[in-house]
Amino acid sequence: MKADRLLSILLLLQTRGRVPATELAERLEVSVRTIYRDVDSLSAAGVPVFSERGRHGGIRLLPGYRTDVTGMTADEARALFVLSAQSAHSDLGLDRALGSALRKVMAALPAPHRTDAERISERILVDPARWMRTAPAGDHPGPDLGELQYAVFADRRLFLRYRHSGTPEPVEYTVDPYGLVSKATVWYLVADLHGEPRLFRTDRMLAAEPTDEVVRRRPGVGLGEVWGALREQVERVPKEVPVRVRVRRARLDMFLRIHGGRLTSPPPAPRCGPAEDWVELAPAFPALAAVRMLLAFGADLEVLGPAAARREMARAAAEALSLYRD
Repeated sequence: MKADRLLSILLLLQTRGRVPATELAERLEVSVRTIYRDVDSLSAAGVPVFSERGRHGGIRLLPGYRTDVTGMTADEARALFVLSAQSAHSDLGLDRALGSALRKVMAALPAPHRTDAERISERILVDPARWMRTAPAGDHPGPDLGELQYAVFADRRLFLRYRHSGTPEPVEYTVDPYGLVSKATVWYLVADLHGEPRLFRTDRMLAAEPTDEVVRRRPGVGLGEVWGALREQVERVPKEVPVRVRVRRARLDMFLRIHGGRLTSPPPAPRCGPAEDWVELAPAFPALAAVRMLLAFGADLEVLGPAAARREMARAAAEALSLYRD
């Protein structure tokens, strides 16, 4: 720990030139007295470091003392420091390690690129969370990701108690993990269950315990390949159900804002002269039952076809009528 702290002090001084002892102590979470002892250790090791007293004093290196790592372009330097805006490091407990690593990289950057790298965190902010995203009420926070990391890196099978969506009772699995994936701020465990690839959301895990058994992954198969196949399964668009509807022109703008992305052909252009009261459109839905959402338009929308879609709308309207009849 002391060696890492001494290196951090050295790199901070190379980056800043002069740093107050109180700031070094705060950054490295030690006392000011410890910082001065570390400075003495650096000096004894031949590092030209000294203290300046007074209002504008601090700890500094002799000018020109540094080790540059050459060969890094300006774009490469900026790209590295965008990493500090990601949330995955915090979830994995690596945010402090990331900060330490970036300080070391900053000190090693060629001088012409250092300013641009420093400005990245001031000019670029990456917020991967979706708008108004909140955890569903009652969701389990999930196990410590450290346990999952251990199973992944130690090549151990993993025992899970898992609650599937829409299923009140948890089930128990012993899985063979490939790795962890962060997708839109949600963490997933990618693993084989009985030799078949599966995705497990960490916030649905009630327990996750590494076992003493060695993992049994499929030969020659890696995390990237398994994740790609699983993602394709999730994102595969099912065959859509084409529907013909007519909408009152007064509600057309609202319909287009909500369902415009479902249209299989552009809406008709407004005609000259008196405007017709109804406009026919051709949306498509992922399943027949999805047409029920069109009931929100009441009598301002009529499903013209196919017949199965009209029957689905009639059943939905009858169910609503029965519920509210009294």
